Amino acid sequence: MTRPLFVINFKNYQEISGKKSVMLARIAKDVARGSNAEIVVAPPQASLALVAKEVRIPVFAQHLDNSDAGSTTGFMVPEVVKSCGVNGSLINHSEHRIPLAEIEKLVKKLHMLKMTSVVCARTPNEVKKLASLKPDYIAIEPPELIGSGIAVSKAKPSVITRSIRAANQRNKKTHVICGAGIVDGNDVSAAMKLGSRGILVASGIVKARNWRAKIKELADAMEV
Repeated sequence: MTRPLFVINFKNYQEISGKKSVMLARIAKDVARGSNAEIVVAPPQASLALVAKEVRIPVFAQHLDNSDAGSTTGFMVPEVVKSCGVNGSLINHSEHRIPLAEIEKLVKKLHMLKMTSVVCARTPNEVKKLASLKPDYIAIEPPELIGSGIAVSKAKPSVITRSIRAANQRNKKTHVICGAGIVDGNDVSAAMKLGSRGILVASGIVKARNWRAKIKELADAMEV
């Protein structure tokens, strides 16, 4: 993916339960047609296969397990998830943290499967450690700003620039994107001017009154 990455994390909000996940994914697909951004949707685990069947934009899992196909009841197995049309996954989100050794194994497995890895980090120091694992993307998200409506690009801009420097010190092929508190186009344009290669957004879209207008607003702001 060479265009700016725009990941919409549906989380498990009631607003996108059941078929409403498909509704939001279809709207994202429509906006993506006229956008310079690579718009990706990450629906709840229960809706992954359904959404992947309905839209022709990248669909990511919100989490995967380092488990193999076979007798692994209840685990999200990368090979099985890929067979349902899923293109990548978030890894180590602040709401679903996993050990560093597991992150490393998952990044390697997704690379082998030609799936995109977006590893989440809380601090620039974490970014530096994670960049050595060579994920495709690292999403910097200070946990205290997630869902706050206060964007990291405005509240803590140095976190983005320090994270980019930290990643480049270890691996120039891993791109840094940012999340946490993004609610409007100004938040996005500020992040892009700081050097972010994309955004990770959840409640800023899912809880918006007009999904289409909000996705377009944020996507348009990525063209700086």
